[in-house]
Amino acid sequence: MDYKDGTDDIGFTEAMLEKIRQEYRVDEQRVYATGLSRGGFFSLRVAAELPQLFAAVASIGGPMPQPVVSNHVNKAKVGVMLMHGTGDQVVAFDGKTGVYLSANETYQYWLKHNELGGAAISQRSVDRDKDDGTEFTKTEQSGNAVSVALVTIKNGGHTWAGADAFNVGLPIGKTSRDLDANTSIWEFLNKHRK
Repeated sequence: MDYKDGTDDIGFTEAMLEKIRQEYRVDEQRVYATGLSRGGFFSLRVAAELPQLFAAVASIGGPMPQPVVSNHVNKAKVGVMLMHGTGDQVVAFDGKTGVYLSANETYQYWLKHNELGGAAISQRSVDRDKDDGTEFTKTEQSGNAVSVALVTIKNGGHTWAGADAFNVGLPIGKTSRDLDANTSIWEFLNKHRK
């Protein structure tokens, strides 16, 4: 395929998963996706377009892309965790009109899609490290063997919580040390099966 004709990221993902299944032992009930920024956007895209293959996804600093919302027709449910800093200057927490939803709108979108609007709300706020300038609130609703969670990192930047702070020359903001994204993501994903 000529690169000018575009790419088929979804087709590539399906083919890659099939190849992995052929060559390795795979628990098909426990296939997950996660990513930061564009990887987060893509995780939400596979949740929308390939929910039959993924039990759950986690998106960090990447809310729901508007084109995915506009074309989302698959009704299958999938667990979704969102983690986003309110101080993110790369991908705005409050969204970008016509490009991507806000973190809160993305959370509400997946609650509605997974029919969790009336589910009990679990919410907790934590500020373990008083020196990092951040704190987080985790809001989660569960039911029908699926959950949707939003981890809002107050003052957090376009970063991976719990990782070493880094500087790539962009105004990426603060890295929260109040939680370990790796552990939080795994605890969420591990609850989900197809």
